Amino acid sequence: MRAIFIFLLFCTLSLGAQTFPDRVWHSATEEEAQPWQNDKSQAFRKYLIDSTKITGLMIVHKGKVVFGFGDLEELSYVASCRKSVLSMLYGQYVEDGTIDLSKTIKELGITDVEGILPIEEKATVKDIVSARSGVYHPEGYPGGMQEYAPERGSVEPGSHWLYSNWDFNVAGYIFEQETGTNIYDEVERQLANPLHMQDWDRSVQHKQGNTSISKYLAYPMWFSTRDMARLGLLMLNKGKWKDTQVISNAWVDEMLKTRTSHEELNQNVPVFRGSGVNYGYGYMWWLWQNVDDKRFEGAYSAKGAMGQNITVYPAIETVLAFKTKAAYRRANASQIRINVAKKAAEIFDMQQ
Repeated sequence: MRAIFIFLLFCTLSLGAQTFPDRVWHSATEEEAQPWQNDKSQAFRKYLIDSTKITGLMIVHKGKVVFGFGDLEELSYVASCRKSVLSMLYGQYVEDGTIDLSKTIKELGITDVEGILPIEEKATVKDIVSARSGVYHPEGYPGGMQEYAPERGSVEPGSHWLYSNWDFNVAGYIFEQETGTNIYDEVERQLANPLHMQDWDRSVQHKQGNTSISKYLAYPMWFSTRDMARLGLLMLNKGKWKDTQVISNAWVDEMLKTRTSHEELNQNVPVFRGSGVNYGYGYMWWLWQNVDDKRFEGAYSAKGAMGQNITVYPAIETVLAFKTKAAYRRANASQIRINVAKKAAEIFDMQQ
């Protein structure tokens, strides 16, 4: 018990020492970067060049840059990282009562091209943002795992996890319907402006999807690697940016609570078995679970296809952000993306 208390006290004190970028990021001094200056750092850079298609990568420790690779400024599509960003936007509207997580999709008037079954109508907003709706209507924007879906109408909402873009696209629709706002305007208001993002461009953000399949559009997002790192740093600091509580501490905790264990996730979606990592799931954030390496205690990620990622490692006060620009016809297999997140953390010398 005493050891746990000391660990928590260490985390609290060290997080108080965090710094934040202004309009530009600051590089760590030689002394500050010492735990990252070792043979593993050089081996990691070689791995990125020889074995990945990553176009930009950044490691931030205690608010300062300790590693950079590729183009950190270029805006590009971040795939499913958009879902974790949407989860961040939900917070203030859930807390002020504008969005009620207990409302059902029937109460919200959610219908779709192929109809919604009576059992599916019982799904709540909470089920939707947890990927546990039990609604297996076709998705109008690819990227889910519906090949693993049970038969429609066979599961109770809330009882089964499935990564489905139908859920995530409907989560975006519900956000806009209930708040009367636009998702991209809210990214700008809630995140881009307070965090002084260097490369955010509202004009390039636009929705996509095939409305003949599903009426609910996806909300793709375009960020630079260094602005993705700002999102990670905000999460690392429990929603606080300098002296401003941008997202409430309580909502950060809610996003990162385990809604689906790694055991259930691995059972429902076999592709994760044998990947070398156990992911749980919160409110549209992936949670690293059952990892022996202490660097990963409490770690979590926003992940996107082809190689888009924000991973936060609270135990070592570190944020990793990386991207793979799809427009260059570059992509990384899922195992490569996992390896990158592991190898990045392993650079850090716990003895320093």
